[in-house]
Amino acid sequence: MILPTITEGTISLAAGDELILRFRTWQDYEALLARREDKAGLRIRYSSKTQEIRIMSPLPRHGKNADIVADLVKALLRHQCRDWDAFTPITLKRINQQGIEPDYCFYIDNREQILGNERIDLETDPPPDLAIEIDLTCTTKPEDYQAIAPLELWVYRQSQLSIYQFESQQYRESQRSRWFPGYDLKTLIPQYCDRAWQIGSSVALREFEEVLRSL
Repeated sequence: MILPTITEGTISLAAGDELILRFRTWQDYEALLARREDKAGLRIRYSSKTQEIRIMSPLPRHGKNADIVADLVKALLRHQCRDWDAFTPITLKRINQQGIEPDYCFYIDNREQILGNERIDLETDPPPDLAIEIDLTCTTKPEDYQAIAPLELWVYRQSQLSIYQFESQQYRESQRSRWFPGYDLKTLIPQYCDRAWQIGSSVALREFEEVLRSL
């Protein structure tokens, strides 16, 4: 059994572990980001409201689900003949407020404003149009993104998709996506995520694209 370890030069968690550090400052958070170095698989969040740093080590299933959901989003965008830019992994920060690392994020309407950027600086760049979180070992709440404020947040957990839209400075749960209002994504996304595990990602994606053409 591997115990969670944080030393001056090491951050070590077993796959599936989550570690919560309480009563921490923004400076503590930035220091942990710097010490993470090449361990990009670790996800680190910070909230000034709770004064907590959360460090997570995703399971392999986490990454596959993230890729599947992102591929389905790309298929929807291609079907609509829309351009986009996507980032993964990425650290999104509002200084002294919030730091979070979505599994995937998309720029759609705001795509041209971030073209060529290797990093997103929310002091000058717009937030993502869509952020995606895959929950396996932890739970994402809309308030985890409150200060970052992507226009839409998807949380996929236990074969269920929750959609939240940012309105009037807060997130409200929605049955439909503002980007794909004509589709029942709360049914389609879980259905084809499950299909990807049953028949393979590429085959499930082709099936999904065929369904889109028939709608």
